[in-house]
Amino acid sequence: MEHRLDRIGRILFWVVPPLMVAALFAAFIYAPTEIVMGNVQRIFYFHVPSAWVSFLAFLVTCVYSIAYLRSKNRRHDAIALSSVEIGIVFTTIAIITGSLWARPVWNTWWTWDPRLSTMLILWLIYVAYLMLRGAIEDEEQRARFSAVLGIIGFLDVPIVFMAIRWWRTIHPVLIGSASADAKGQFNMEPQMVVALLLGITTFTLLYWMLLARRVSLEETTDRVAQIKKTLADREAD
Repeated sequence: MEHRLDRIGRILFWVVPPLMVAALFAAFIYAPTEIVMGNVQRIFYFHVPSAWVSFLAFLVTCVYSIAYLRSKNRRHDAIALSSVEIGIVFTTIAIITGSLWARPVWNTWWTWDPRLSTMLILWLIYVAYLMLRGAIEDEEQRARFSAVLGIIGFLDVPIVFMAIRWWRTIHPVLIGSASADAKGQFNMEPQMVVALLLGITTFTLLYWMLLARRVSLEETTDRVAQIKKTLADREAD
C-alpha cells in the first residue's frame, strides 16, 4: 500500500531540482553584495536554510517519537530515525558554513558563542541517538529508548533558536530582535530576503524528498530482514 509520504517524495523529485537552480541563481546573482561583509555574506543563503531544516527534522523526530511510544508502530520509529539522520547532515552543514563565514568576519573559525555552543550540543545529542540505536540489539527496546532521547533532545532546539535573543552574542539576528547586549546585527535588502526565503523553501522541500526516500529505504531493509528471518526459520525446521 502506497503511503502519502511516498507520493510526496515522487512529486518533489521533479520539483526540487529546478528550485535548487533558482535558489543558486538568487543567492549568487540576484541578491546584491552586502556592503560590509562582501560576498562571504552569501553563505547565509545556505547556512540559514540548513539550520532551519535541522530544526524541522528534529521536530519531526520528536513528533514521531511520541507517536511511536503511543502506538508502537514501526513506521513511526522509521520516520523518526530517518529524520534524525537527515537532521544531522543539515546541522553539520550549518556548523561548517557558519565556520566558513566566521573566519573572515569574526577572524576565527569557532568561538563559544551561545548560538554556536547550543548548536554543537544539539548535534552531539542526535549523534548520541544514532550511537544508542547501534548499541541495542532488541528492536522494540531500541525504538523505545531512541524515542525517549528523540523527545528529550528536541528541548535544545528552542534554546538554540532563542540563544541570540536571551544572551550577549555576536551572532546576527535575522528574525525578531536581539538581546539588548547583542553585538551581532544584519540588515537585509528586499532582494536578500527573497533569496533567503527561496533558499529556505528549497531546502525544506529537499528535506521532505530525502525523508520520503530514506523511510522507503528503511522499510525495504525491514522487509528484507523479515524475509531472511522467515527463510532461516524454515531451514531450521
